[in-house]
Amino acid sequence: MYKILAINLGSTSSKIAYYEDDICKVKANIEHPADEISKFGHFMEQDEYRRSYITEFLRDNNIVMEELDAIVSRGGHTRPIESGVYKISELMMEEQASGKFGQHPCDLGSKIAYKMCNDIYALPLVVDPPVTDEFEDISRLSGHPLLERKSKFHALSHKATAKRYARENNLNYEKLNLIVAHIGGGVSVAAHLKGRMIDGDNGLEGDGAYSTNRTGGLPAGDLVNLCFSGDYSHDQVKKMINGNGGLMAYVGSNDVKEIQEIAKNDEKVALYLEGMIYQISKQIGSYATVLSGKVDAILITGGIAYSELIVEKIKRRCSFIAPIVVYPGENEMDSLARGAWEALLGEVNIRELD
Repeated sequence: MYKILAINLGSTSSKIAYYEDDICKVKANIEHPADEISKFGHFMEQDEYRRSYITEFLRDNNIVMEELDAIVSRGGHTRPIESGVYKISELMMEEQASGKFGQHPCDLGSKIAYKMCNDIYALPLVVDPPVTDEFEDISRLSGHPLLERKSKFHALSHKATAKRYARENNLNYEKLNLIVAHIGGGVSVAAHLKGRMIDGDNGLEGDGAYSTNRTGGLPAGDLVNLCFSGDYSHDQVKKMINGNGGLMAYVGSNDVKEIQEIAKNDEKVALYLEGMIYQISKQIGSYATVLSGKVDAILITGGIAYSELIVEKIKRRCSFIAPIVVYPGENEMDSLARGAWEALLGEVNIRELD
């Protein structure tokens, strides 16, 4: 039996879970008050603060850190790499700390996992990080050589959902053509061609469908004019694209449950919600062409997939393409633990950045 600790750090939360093999024994989702988080100039300075909560979780649940076989974190922003399980190294942490490839609190998670494993037997690991890149060359073309399309989306969620579908149906992921749509705080749709994510949306930086707080793709000409209008700073425009865009911009809220209730009596709010559904469906349709129409299944996952109303409307628009299977929720913790478990079993290779 392997003992695995999984950690997934967000901007204001720390998700922690303890597994024996691939079975979750105990988990916690810790919300960090704004007045505590605001004391730090940058989230990468929060390592001791976040680690104290992890240590408390271990102590409260009688988990002996020295008995762990692996500590696996959602990570991290390095150079683009292939999917898989990676051992956290000094080089990986250097690239994450540089900010050159982007930054997110998951980079801090990698740092904490590495430090915690320094004096114990456990392996520090990450699984299918957000910089996972399996794009084909044609997918990178944007229309201008100075602006290359990047593989940057919910890789962990996409891979885990696709592999789960294959596993539960006694199929081989490497032989399937799938479209996976992650619909949560961010939205990303990607085409999986025989085990590789060959194209997908970079919703973090203005691509694909709009979501609860991201704009997705915007009219380029109007965006240029807005940027040079003198009315907005660089940081304001970046925040507009990721943080204050999408439903947040239209409605003033990113709470989908609340928005669905308001939409029952407000035609404009109903239109904005329908617009998000419309754009997600349109992205699914576009990725069917990437797979030349040969789609074995469409998989929908993420927190918004709990909404029967939204899922049903996507099905109405897209079910003609392929069967649709829904896996509500994030499933990231189980994905991390399963990746680490399979690596410890020797079923997948543990790779390193070089």
